[in-house]
Amino acid sequence: MAQLVEKVTVLEELIKISRNLNSTLEMRRLLQQIVDAAQVLTHADGASILLVESEEKLRFAATAGPSANVLEIVEVPIQGSLAGWVVQNRELVIVEDAQSDSRLYNIHSIDATQSIIAVPMIFGDEVIGVVESVTIKARYRFTPQDMETLETLASIAAVAVQNARLFEQSDWVSEVIHEIRTPLTAIMSYADLLQRPNLDHEMRNKFANIILQETERVSSLATTFLDLARLESGRIQMAHEPLKIAEVITLAADVIRPSAKDKARNLEVKVSENLPITLGDTQRIHQVLLNLLSNAIKYSDPGDTVTVAASTDGTNVTVAVTDTGPGIPPDQIPKLFQKFSRLPGSERKATGTGLGLVVARQIVEAHQGHIGVKSEVGKGSTFYFSLPVISIDASA
Repeated sequence: MAQLVEKVTVLEELIKISRNLNSTLEMRRLLQQIVDAAQVLTHADGASILLVESEEKLRFAATAGPSANVLEIVEVPIQGSLAGWVVQNRELVIVEDAQSDSRLYNIHSIDATQSIIAVPMIFGDEVIGVVESVTIKARYRFTPQDMETLETLASIAAVAVQNARLFEQSDWVSEVIHEIRTPLTAIMSYADLLQRPNLDHEMRNKFANIILQETERVSSLATTFLDLARLESGRIQMAHEPLKIAEVITLAADVIRPSAKDKARNLEVKVSENLPITLGDTQRIHQVLLNLLSNAIKYSDPGDTVTVAASTDGTNVTVAVTDTGPGIPPDQIPKLFQKFSRLPGSERKATGTGLGLVVARQIVEAHQGHIGVKSEVGKGSTFYFSLPVISIDASA
């Protein structure tokens, strides 16, 4: 009777997960939901999804458990790995003593796996990845219910992942065309004007400069689109190196200071002493900071103050960029981190793709962090992100 009750409970949970997955079209969040569910439903210490990257390798795309941050930079060969065996044979595999199995691909930087269950994610005739549940603390005999649960979850996940991929492709095509059409129209119009024989030298130079500016805009758009597409699909691998957030803040502030001065904004830096060194991608976190600082400068008013601060509670390092500008209406805050979203009337202050905050969110979430905003109309805004403090020794 107890087994039947547990089976019904798991089935109800899988139905709920299926609904959630099919309503989530953002790849990174989708994959994280799958591994979180796999870990809980199979009573495992950790879980992961490896997606097929090519005929030669798989890549950890999402992980849950104690080694999550380390694993997401690891690639696994198809030949000579347990996950690769699952892909090649299209079969579930369960290993109760993982360390004695010759197919286990040894990742030296994580705790030793004791037992493992791995299931192929099959969509149509194609194996697109592998879902794994593992134990680390002690050996655990996975039950037939665990195997059935993970197989069902892998089937649901395969469909959800493919749906997200198709949505991303169709969504990107329409949005890219829409965004690039405006500068291309300007280029064509001014190129046509340049061909007129009665243009004086001054107007010719003016039109040529406009064409150059719009061409640079198209190039910037293309770079941003590609960057976000790669981030969303997980194809960009974040570096895991010692990250000294105080140094990153200082560098970003130095870069943005001339712009702040030109626009008559005051820029202040307040960083707590002895901030812990965490792990991360220095260049990408620098990119996030530049985005938040440049937005604060662009959307505040002359005479306003922009402050970047950093502090820690021992578990996370939090960086906050605060401005004394006009603030953001409450109904607009949920839209800020959506693609191509712009605040009404903001076009008067700055132009852009509306993708900067989306890229920033993808980068922070790839670091297992969180990004958010607090704002009050007439009193300014604070954009902040938190990164987990990670033991460098444990992840070396």
